[in-house]
Amino acid sequence: MKLNTIKRAGRSHFVNMGPIRLRQPFPTQHIESIDPFVLLHHYGPYEINEDNNPFDLGPHPHRGFEPVTFLVQGEQLHRDSLGHESVVKAGDVQWTTAGRGIIHAEGPTKDLVKRGGTIEGIQLWLNLPAEKKMMEANYQHAKHEEFNVIISEDKKVETRIIAGSLDNFYGKIGTQTPVNAFMIDAKAGGRHTINFDSKQQGMLYLLSGKVTINATEILELDKNQLLEFNQDGDGFSIEAETDSKILFLSGEPINETVATYGPYVMNSQTELLEAMRDYQMGKMGFLPAN
Repeated sequence: MKLNTIKRAGRSHFVNMGPIRLRQPFPTQHIESIDPFVLLHHYGPYEINEDNNPFDLGPHPHRGFEPVTFLVQGEQLHRDSLGHESVVKAGDVQWTTAGRGIIHAEGPTKDLVKRGGTIEGIQLWLNLPAEKKMMEANYQHAKHEEFNVIISEDKKVETRIIAGSLDNFYGKIGTQTPVNAFMIDAKAGGRHTINFDSKQQGMLYLLSGKVTINATEILELDKNQLLEFNQDGDGFSIEAETDSKILFLSGEPINETVATYGPYVMNSQTELLEAMRDYQMGKMGFLPAN
């Protein structure tokens, strides 16, 4: 296997989103996007209780992309205008295809707020190509125990295949474009090599721990948390310096103009205006406050 060289490694700085302070690996001043991925947020860990619950997001719209949540700790309640209501638990993934429009709400469950606990997760925005931006909306919820898991020879690295494929094992989530999403849990001293299609743009996000990538590059929590690969190889190697958790993402670039405003990802300013108008006219459905 030829290992992919590393294009760049970037820090994940904190930004404020209303009452929420979270990490935003991209977009940044230096990284506008990593096509086909538009945005990556790492929220938490937050200690949630009845006196402190900043992450209760009421009903809001989306159009033109796929908002994805990888829940690391805690419990979240998802509700949407398609009629879905589900409790997303630690290790679960919710994959929403906004398409022509959906309204959803999410936040810690009432039980978690009442008893107190920790919530942490990743929010990813995955672009849709122009031909699919106005498709029917859809929602997928996959539970932690439903994912195929590949275990390294040393038994110290577990790779959960959320979407896409790896070594002839497939993800639980169906995707609209060629995409891989793997959650990798590595114990200290664990080593493993992971391959992916050279047509895809690949990256790693380190949630916790410290790892060596390709025997030369080191990612460390609170320092170089995001690593982007060049499209010049067939995969990468991991060696865990400490117990670590890593999100790997790859996808074929869409190579289209992207126009964003608030909760919409389209191809032009005109389409953004149409999205705002359609939401105001109720064309994306309705979802009452809980």
